[in-house]
Amino acid sequence: TVHGFRSTFKDWAMETTTFPGDLSEAQLAHTIKNKAQAAYERGDKLERRRELLTAWTSFLHKGCNVVLLRRVGND
Repeated sequence: TVHGFRSTFKDWAMETTTFPGDLSEAQLAHTIKNKAQAAYERGDKLERRRELLTAWTSFLHKGCNVVLLRRVGND
C-alpha cells in the first residue's frame, strides 16, 4: 500500500541513515505540530531532501539478498 511504502521510507531513514528525523518528516509532507518550531522553520530543505532521496534511490536499487529454497520431500 502507499502508506506501507511511506512507512518503509520513514523506518529506513530513521534506522539506517544519519539524516535528521525532521528531514524525512518534511519529505513525507508532515506538518510541524509545534507552533513555535513551525514559525521558524520556513524553508523547504530542498537540497538536503534531494540528498535523502538520492540515498533512498541507491538503497532501492541495491535489491535484496534472495536465497532460493529447494523443495524437499513428496510433492
